[in-house]
Amino acid sequence: MSIRPSALVSVAAASVALTVLTGCSEAAETAAPKLPERTCFGVFSRSDLGPLVGKGKEVKESGPADMQLTALRRTSTCSVDVDGRGRFLASATRQPLEQSFFWNAQLIKPPADPLPLGDKGIVYDTGARVLLVCKGSGEPFQVELAISGSIDQVEKGGSRPLFTQLMKKFVEAGRQQTKCGI
Repeated sequence: MSIRPSALVSVAAASVALTVLTGCSEAAETAAPKLPERTCFGVFSRSDLGPLVGKGKEVKESGPADMQLTALRRTSTCSVDVDGRGRFLASATRQPLEQSFFWNAQLIKPPADPLPLGDKGIVYDTGARVLLVCKGSGEPFQVELAISGSIDQVEKGGSRPLFTQLMKKFVEAGRQQTKCGI
């Protein structure tokens, strides 16, 4: 049985084409997903959250447009998912001053570091929390701001500085949007 040279060329070309197409398909699946320009209450930019979202095809943000809180709307939460997996979460919770937020920092391993933002704050490997005491012209209240995220894609030792920078932005926006101290 003899094989014509043109048949060998055709098989080789098909093999190369299949390899190229497979490579393109894999690259499309592992590309960084396109985040909206602003996310989570309009606070975070695409570049802010880029290190946390990782690879994937589809980004879904859920949550309200702002974190304005009242005695009736006591919490506001935003999440960013990539291909159905949670990658980032930001929340703001309001409650009266006489109640307190409970943070069991002793259970966080490795231990949390103090975060010099707001009235009390901590940062840990997968997130950060800050307490704001809000006294203004109205009824005094307090707000807890919390962020957390998937650190699978973050360079080792880089998550706490990242969450510290994200929380600085969140505190600034949180004071304005929740009318803390106004």
